[in-house]
Amino acid sequence: MRALASGPQGPDALRPLLTTVLDALRDGATARSGPLPAGGPEAVAADIRAALGDVLPEQGDEDALRALVHTFAAGAADPADPLCTAHLHCPPLAVATAADLAASALNPSLDSWDQAPAASELEALVTAALAEAVYGKRAEAQVAWPTAQVARPPALVARPAEPAAQDTQPAAQVAQSAAALVTTGGTESNQLALLLARELHGRVQLVCADTAHHSLRRATWLLGLPEPITVPAPTGTMDPAALDEVLGELHGTGSPLLVAATAGTTDAGHIDPLPAIADLCRTHRARLHIDAAYGGGLLFSDHHRAKLDGLARAHTVTLDLHKLGWQPVAAGLLAVQDPRDLRPLEHHADYLNADDDTEAGLPDLLSRSLRTTRRPDILKIAVTLKTLGRQGLGALVDNVCARAQELADLVDAHPGLELYDRPTISTVLFRPAHATDHIIAGLRRQLLTEGRAVLGRARLDGRLWLKATLLNPHTEPGDLAALLKLVEGPPRR
Repeated sequence: MRALASGPQGPDALRPLLTTVLDALRDGATARSGPLPAGGPEAVAADIRAALGDVLPEQGDEDALRALVHTFAAGAADPADPLCTAHLHCPPLAVATAADLAASALNPSLDSWDQAPAASELEALVTAALAEAVYGKRAEAQVAWPTAQVARPPALVARPAEPAAQDTQPAAQVAQSAAALVTTGGTESNQLALLLARELHGRVQLVCADTAHHSLRRATWLLGLPEPITVPAPTGTMDPAALDEVLGELHGTGSPLLVAATAGTTDAGHIDPLPAIADLCRTHRARLHIDAAYGGGLLFSDHHRAKLDGLARAHTVTLDLHKLGWQPVAAGLLAVQDPRDLRPLEHHADYLNADDDTEAGLPDLLSRSLRTTRRPDILKIAVTLKTLGRQGLGALVDNVCARAQELADLVDAHPGLELYDRPTISTVLFRPAHATDHIIAGLRRQLLTEGRAVLGRARLDGRLWLKATLLNPHTEPGDLAALLKLVEGPPRR
């Protein structure tokens, strides 16, 4: 039990342990027998406490791996179960999970090249390819602002910024390829996008729809920026006329403006009118960020990619491949149209990226992230992209989008159910007809407590809706009918 996972003996030490883990995962799922453990929080907590016992005993227990993994699996919400549809919580691909095991065993840390030689090159190649998928081979022309001379705290940027005059050319006049950074997910990517905007342009004013992700508002608080100005989204997407009015009013204030649009809202999967928003940003000289944490996966699909028209006009784009990319958490990215925008992240620590080492050709990894220690999440992404290719991933995207349309058809045809709207991506909102919000909330909790189905909730148009986000590409039509069977019938009291 004291063997190491890496080194020449690592695979032999891991092999019997993997058998133990795989058997415990299987047996735990069998014991659960559904998408969620029955009994609610108290029952799950009791099972975990019983399996764990003394957290730090005097003497170890060689059965701990089997016992805890079994209990962990039995008490898990299983995103591979077709009735587990509440959130943007995907079932990871087996090939991605296997690659993640290799990353854990070798344990590279992406804060210096001498800790992650292969991982650093792999990250550079794969992030460049994904940035190209967003922006094409060259960044599309966009209005460029002069970079503000903002006083930055030494802990953030230890090297002086280059003169602002070099940043005043439009992107089309500079032969620059787009770039991307690996993040922990949409929240970090959105925060990073706002940080770059602040460092490049000063104390920016964020403008977003009232349907934007909560992480954007939190980011303004963390970064000391003004409260966001929200634009109404009466149909679930940002209203361009209202945005034009707000930007027009703000333009005269002299404050640098940042618009955040969304390609795949958390509640309903709506996509803002990206081309119209990009046009308005150009007119009003506003920087544009697009949160495509959910919808970004549509890039892989020939059938659905057009829904993201306008994405390449954003200065920064959030992507999450642990949603419509079927990766184990975490697999986030921030794509950047102009890699010069990443200069505020430059940071110096002599033991990690000494100047003479960098000049000698050792890659500087510390300036690729705000984090220091970083695990090589890029390996599972690279293996997935190479194994499935664009067509293979696109087929998975098409599949879940098709299942969502089928579920909407079933709801629409059901006399006892009400459909909110046709799905844009793979999220379907519905509710029992004539039920009160209180009854709907209670029904959802009842299904959770019984372990029978995992449905989300969303409040739109002043009413509470049940939310099914379909991310399992193996879901069958019969699974959809079974899901509706659980919520149909007379309202529960």
